[in-house]
Amino acid sequence: MPSSIRNSLVWIFEAFESDSTYIAKRMFGSDAAYIDGLLCLVAADRDPPWNGLLVCTSQDRHAALIDEMPALQPHPVLAKWLYVPQDDPAFETIAQRMTALVLARDPRVGVEPKPRRRSGKSTPPKR
Repeated sequence: MPSSIRNSLVWIFEAFESDSTYIAKRMFGSDAAYIDGLLCLVAADRDPPWNGLLVCTSQDRHAALIDEMPALQPHPVLAKWLYVPQDDPAFETIAQRMTALVLARDPRVGVEPKPRRRSGKSTPPKR
């Protein structure tokens, strides 16, 4: 049965609603934002370390984003992405800055989603 509890952080994605390429999806029990087919941000409203904003980016882009927004740090579990916890004093400022960067198509933000594997019935082994 799906949860009736709504993610309190989906307000972050309101800025994307006028973008025709915006797609919202559930991911890791959180909400993810896709722009131009790229996975850009994940808003996680769960227990730490899944309580904040994850910035989907490659590790070679971490330093440039951290230099601009020092509160961003590699996520403690998904270190390939950056993260700011919801209880960080800079959280709202960073969330607004990140949505602006996504809408500006900043090349430091966004990753190609991995293709989903088909979950069909497995074929029986050959005899």
